[in-house]
Amino acid sequence: MKQHVSTRAIIRKDGKTLLLRRANGRENILGKYELPGGKVSYGEQPEETLERCVKEATGLATQTMQLFDVVTYIDKDDRDAQYTFILYLVSLASNVAKLRLGQNYNKYIWENMSDIQHDDLTESTVLLLGISQQQTQSVTLVNGTNIDDYKTTSLRHVVVYSDGGSRGNPGPSAAGFIIMDNYSNVVHEGGMYLGITTNNQAEYHGVRLGLEQALEMGARSVDFRIDSLLVVNQMNGIYKIKNRELWPINERITELVRQFDKVTFSHVKREFNQLADGMVNKILNEQGRK
Repeated sequence: MKQHVSTRAIIRKDGKTLLLRRANGRENILGKYELPGGKVSYGEQPEETLERCVKEATGLATQTMQLFDVVTYIDKDDRDAQYTFILYLVSLASNVAKLRLGQNYNKYIWENMSDIQHDDLTESTVLLLGISQQQTQSVTLVNGTNIDDYKTTSLRHVVVYSDGGSRGNPGPSAAGFIIMDNYSNVVHEGGMYLGITTNNQAEYHGVRLGLEQALEMGARSVDFRIDSLLVVNQMNGIYKIKNRELWPINERITELVRQFDKVTFSHVKREFNQLADGMVNKILNEQGRK
């Protein structure tokens, strides 16, 4: 499966979001609106890509950018390609009245989220704006409720970053996970030493441990972010699990998943899974000193 990593910018003015209409591209995106951004080039950092693409698309320079979310998406018209979108909240250094479109776009609009027509957007933009709107609504809710209601609401949906590793494959192994609430606050972290196992077994135990803890915390929906594309594809049923050693762990994972309203598995690059990876290494290092 081909992988494409792209950046996208949420740029807002007076509560409205900037959208650009495609003047070229594939048939399913031509004439539709999307968020500014573009494909990450080889050797380029995502922030560099976003700065370059916003400049090319609007003629304006970025002032600040804040990582908002990382989303994996498969285009229904190109099932062999997986897109990872790195979504940022961006402010512009220049006056937005001076906006000048680049060659890829022929129109721009500022729209309220409630007024945006999905049929006018690319499919990936619908997904990204839906995530943006859901989290923005959650923040608004917090401002109008007491802290106990906030804690209850924010932990009904959690994001879990999990990882597992083996020094030797098979060799001394550990699994780790980090759980975040809707606002990217770390609410729990954990892991365990597994003894002598393989990398794949350790990765699966990371998922299991994350699910067990999320269930104990009372979460009803879980979004997993994992840097092993193989594990993600197996969890999503794209690949079959042929290794018999993984079957018992997968059965436990399946049993846990049934106890939630919703569980999703998305792939992220390793650099976006550093907290869980650090947990694994911490456990292995501590075990090595015993």
